[in-house]
Amino acid sequence: MKDTTLVIMAAGIGSRFGGGIKQLAPIGPNGEIIMDYSIHDALKAGFNKIVFIIRKDLEKDFKEIIGSRIEKIAKVEYAFQEKENLPEGYQLPEQRVKPWGTGQAVLSVKGLVKEPFLVINADDYYGKEGFRKIHDYMVNTMKEDGEVYDICMGGFILSNTLSENGGVTRGVCRLNEDGTLKEVTETYEIQMTAEGLKAVDDAGNPVEVHADQHVSMNMWGLPAKFIDELEAGFPVFLDGIKEGDIKAEYLLPQVIDNLVKENKAKVAVLETRDKWFGVTYKEDKEAVVAAIRNLVDTGVYEKDLYSDL
Repeated sequence: MKDTTLVIMAAGIGSRFGGGIKQLAPIGPNGEIIMDYSIHDALKAGFNKIVFIIRKDLEKDFKEIIGSRIEKIAKVEYAFQEKENLPEGYQLPEQRVKPWGTGQAVLSVKGLVKEPFLVINADDYYGKEGFRKIHDYMVNTMKEDGEVYDICMGGFILSNTLSENGGVTRGVCRLNEDGTLKEVTETYEIQMTAEGLKAVDDAGNPVEVHADQHVSMNMWGLPAKFIDELEAGFPVFLDGIKEGDIKAEYLLPQVIDNLVKENKAKVAVLETRDKWFGVTYKEDKEAVVAAIRNLVDTGVYEKDLYSDL
């Protein structure tokens, strides 16, 4: 079986790991967190290694809460994303508080990942279908060599990714006729109102979105050599930051979008009809707990989650 790795971006969680962090609240019948369900679904689909991207100050607590459990059922490695991790010759701005975004996060796995890999967020529930489709694409279709990057992504339906408790940010996609990605645009404050779906762009201007549009949930299937692209692009990003901007982020979807527009990447959008769950707002937790309970009650998951592996 071809090696494939699941990379989980978890460096953005709070420093008080497990002490009230909303994304890490227990939501399963045995105290499982959202990450547990993604790991289960990935292993079931055929992925055979897990890489957690965390911050060094979280390592001890992270391993106690989830890492040590997963190490018993799968190969596990750790990568560390720190705001200080910059290319040679670059200095950290004094007022910079956070790391540099999802592009820098994935760059941190350089040296650990030498096979096709799937990147996901730590705090999103994706459902089973996306993991199966992306693993199948990686094993049977993905070309790892060639001048054009062969990428795939889980294409969620926008209406399946909304929160009842406020606006969400999604990468809204436009597709080519052959189902490949034409463009992905970060779109903000997407929510259903009495007047219909509302959303704004990064400048706060209203934009039109549709319930049946495909959106990215940061579920990207990537060839190993893509890490070299991130490494080459990071200094270019840093050079382009406007003076005084201490919040600029090197974002994975933006890197991929640029490559698509430059005809340097082809992205297969693998549609999934699964419903997203996440704790974007504190009020979301109750709905997520109920949704997971229903999936257990209907047999989608075993009550003892990992017992079927």
